[in-house]
Amino acid sequence: MSAPQRNQSAPPSITEPALPPEAYRQAVGQADLAISITDPKANILYANESFTRVTGYAPDEIVGKNESLLSNHTTPPEIYQAMWAELSAQRPWSGKLLNRRKDGSLYLAELSISPVVDRSGQTTHFLGMHRDVTALHQLERMVRNQKHLIESVVDAAPIAFALLDPGGRVILDNQEYKKLLTDLRLAEPAHTLLDGLQPGWRELLATTPGKCAFANREMRIDRPGSRPRWLSVTASAIDLQSDCIDSYFCAAGQPGLLLVLSDVTSLREEQERSRAAALQAVLAEEERTAAIREGLSAALFRLEEPMNVMSSAILVLQRRDPASANVLQDALQASREHMETLRQVIPQSPQEIVVPVNLNEILRDVLEICTPRLLSAGITVDWQPAATLPPLAGRPLQLRMLFKALVDNAIEAMNVKGWRHREIVLSSAVDEDRIVISVIDSGPGIPPEWRVKVFEPFFTAKNGSGKHIGTGLSRAQQVVADHGGIIDLIDSPSGGCAAIVEFRVDGDPI
Repeated sequence: MSAPQRNQSAPPSITEPALPPEAYRQAVGQADLAISITDPKANILYANESFTRVTGYAPDEIVGKNESLLSNHTTPPEIYQAMWAELSAQRPWSGKLLNRRKDGSLYLAELSISPVVDRSGQTTHFLGMHRDVTALHQLERMVRNQKHLIESVVDAAPIAFALLDPGGRVILDNQEYKKLLTDLRLAEPAHTLLDGLQPGWRELLATTPGKCAFANREMRIDRPGSRPRWLSVTASAIDLQSDCIDSYFCAAGQPGLLLVLSDVTSLREEQERSRAAALQAVLAEEERTAAIREGLSAALFRLEEPMNVMSSAILVLQRRDPASANVLQDALQASREHMETLRQVIPQSPQEIVVPVNLNEILRDVLEICTPRLLSAGITVDWQPAATLPPLAGRPLQLRMLFKALVDNAIEAMNVKGWRHREIVLSSAVDEDRIVISVIDSGPGIPPEWRVKVFEPFFTAKNGSGKHIGTGLSRAQQVVADHGGIIDLIDSPSGGCAAIVEFRVDGDPI
């Protein structure tokens, strides 16, 4: 059984409507593009009206002449060699040539030349199309020169620039910004600064770019083993034109953010030196006042014990010798009145208002003030700050006294004759919603049974006695508690003591 035969009939041919030759001639003649047709030796056989308009030569002046008539003879020979190599291989060529018009003026021609090949494979003609791109070339050079000028000015500027796209990516910067990138050792300084100065800037840039703008806000960036840097930042929202092709007919731009960063470290350091000197005097006065307060409090505390004994004695004498008991009661009452008078003259702690505090600045102040003691005790300090810290609502003077007490205790612990390894590691860090400050010494440490007692009034580990007339770390613990934080003492890796202080960023108690 044979297979069925397929229909062998050919599909009907599609006949395209033929254009009359005159239509081709008129289309070429009226084209807005300069067109010429030459023989294989580049002798011009035809030129349209646009050719005359561009070159200044009328058809009867140019037909029969060679295309080289238009050359200014300043185009590099290599370009002509490359052109003829392509055309000889029957491949089209495109490029730019410097030509001269009939009136002698120069113009830059953008040419596209195609070989016309007959059925036998021979090149019979060349079809040339060119246009005057002089104005476009001048505009491109002008834009390029302006771009180079702007880049040179921006790079030479003593301040840093960074331009961020809608996604927060830095798409343009200058040399000063690149120096910041190296000096600060941050993944992206612009992001760190914006996170500290304008939280939520990414969402604002995407929705309401104008709210990202601010002027002359300062931020301090701390670096381990190096001096801090102060930067003054100005942010401006700008419109960026998209380079996507689908936005060609769209007039709306994309939001961008321009950051201008000015280094004000030298100015701030000078101010800090003056402030540190004044602060040292304030802290010294507060320490003297605290010493008086602690001394009087200790005296009253010690007097309470014999007063309690006298009270017990009065109760016993009331039954045996009422007269003596009354005399003793009068003496006890007078003593209590005198003690109350003494209690009234105890200097009170200064009342501070709560303000946003940068704990890195507090720790820097403490190190500056403690430097003489550290040097005299031969103690090295390893300062390991977080690059930036969120502000903490607190009382600056109390916080300085707190950390100075911790540093002073660390110095005292290592200030032992013959103790060689003397180092304090002072660090700050952000752990989720907490700010963690560590003061770690390489001293002998504190026995486990004393780690709770050290926060009791009048306790000290000095001389191994566990007794001391004074408030010890109790006042430090009170400052931490007043700020909703916690303080703990643990063993340090070197065998010494590590004081760990934690505060919540939002100020709520831990």
